[in-house]
Amino acid sequence: MATVITMPRLSDTMTEGTVAKWLKKVGDKISEGDILAEIETDKATMEFESFNSGTLLHIGIQEGESANVDSLLAIIGKEGEDISDLLNGKTPPKEEAPKTDDKKPDAVPADKADDAPAAPQSTALPKGVVVVTMPRLSDTMTDGTVAKWLKKVGDKVTEGDILAEIETDKATMEFESFNAGTLLFIGVNDGESAPVDSVLAIIGPEGTDVAGIAENYKKGNTASAPAKEEAAVSKPESNDNKPAEETKETVEAVADGKRIFISPLAKKIAEEKGINIAQVKGSGENGRIVKSDIENYKPQAVQQSIAEPAAASNAAPVTPFVPAGETHSEEVKNSQMRKVIAKRLGESAFTAPHFYLTIEVAMDEAMKSRAVINAIPDTKVSFNDMVIKACAMALKKHPKVNSQWKEDVTVINYHVNIGVAVAVEDGLLVPVLKFTDQMSLSQIGASVKDLAGKAKNKKIQPAEMEGSTFTVSNLGMFGITEFTSIINQPNSAILSVGAIVEKPVVRNGQIVVGNTMKVTLACDHRTVDGATGAQFLQTLRQYLENPVTMLA
Repeated sequence: MATVITMPRLSDTMTEGTVAKWLKKVGDKISEGDILAEIETDKATMEFESFNSGTLLHIGIQEGESANVDSLLAIIGKEGEDISDLLNGKTPPKEEAPKTDDKKPDAVPADKADDAPAAPQSTALPKGVVVVTMPRLSDTMTDGTVAKWLKKVGDKVTEGDILAEIETDKATMEFESFNAGTLLFIGVNDGESAPVDSVLAIIGPEGTDVAGIAENYKKGNTASAPAKEEAAVSKPESNDNKPAEETKETVEAVADGKRIFISPLAKKIAEEKGINIAQVKGSGENGRIVKSDIENYKPQAVQQSIAEPAAASNAAPVTPFVPAGETHSEEVKNSQMRKVIAKRLGESAFTAPHFYLTIEVAMDEAMKSRAVINAIPDTKVSFNDMVIKACAMALKKHPKVNSQWKEDVTVINYHVNIGVAVAVEDGLLVPVLKFTDQMSLSQIGASVKDLAGKAKNKKIQPAEMEGSTFTVSNLGMFGITEFTSIINQPNSAILSVGAIVEKPVVRNGQIVVGNTMKVTLACDHRTVDGATGAQFLQTLRQYLENPVTMLA
């Protein structure tokens, strides 16, 4: 049966998209993962890949044309299949639209409640109430995890306020509100995951009853309806994945000689888990302890062991004291980013036949050149910036290394977009320098600094991490002299850069003190042969050992 492809939401604020270029035409065979088109969003032009296989039977939006999110973009199915029913009215009939692609708007104002997606027992939204759904914050995102709520139920929200930090498959990003009002309901709690378009929150006038709204908007088990307040107090949580809703009622308790304010539900859960509430820090109003505080509570020793790194980058992690002869372990929930890193690197390691080439580069001239460059006021370049520049120029001479394997063809890229691996708290991100070969050393340095800062501060956008054709990973600053990396697919190669080491070297038959650096090129043998990789490294060495040649 043919599959309808709709205009995707490729950014959190995207309402319509423009097809910049079709990379496939009607009649072409499509494999899962093939790039169908380049789509311009409100933020960037992004590649849109197919999640289906078959034949491209219809194109609904031509190059240069714009259309709203969820408009008919294309139809993929069996060659010769009759798609006349799907083309009726240019949109697929509701009963035939794939349920997994059924989109709901991120926010549904009351005056457009009649346009909201149908659901069992649907009722009109009260005036001023807005349902906020889990946004699609990257082109490949299917699920999101709420890393942290920055607002709680009852808080006033203004347009532009950051509601929560959401983990996508690529990064942890701040999600801001496009509406003003009071946060009336939270549908996905801290640490929980839910599919795109699940009920994330409800915002509206203070005191509005929204008990039935979440139920009417939920999709299967993707969002839970709030339980009645009486049930939340009198019954412990069940195992049906429907978290009880806390009341605003507060009880006083005395623990360790301290007077403590705590919600009845939080108190009950603490008693069941045997948690001393005197050791729990309340996040509610006036330090009131709520359910999430109890659920997220960990003994002090464990909290310290997984706490965020200290301000000083060289601060050693604090580990819990373990008496001799005793075993101790800790389970830390895998973040969405970590899950995706594991999945993609596993796929790369087991699908791409890796081989490795290592050379040692004399860095004495590079050190001298860098010192001269950095003597210029307001100019600062690193050795990594010089490596990136050298790679970009070498890739222009050896485009086969700047390639991508596909089932039927090898794509050789004549533009150079270098991804730079950046270590962040939850894993590894790879910001991309677009058209790196056209950038000067100082531009590369400024761009890397800017993108790395955004990555570490969770400000980086998906478009800034897409489209790489080659990747550089540098662990030299950690004293690592030599290592190998797993290829960042769909790239065909990745360069691992070690530390510069002062050592005895032989030059002109004499032993002298020199500065050398080892680099290792990991290649996908499906696209890059040994000789091709070796020639690339020879050119790279030439540029690094004689930096002036990069100006030629």
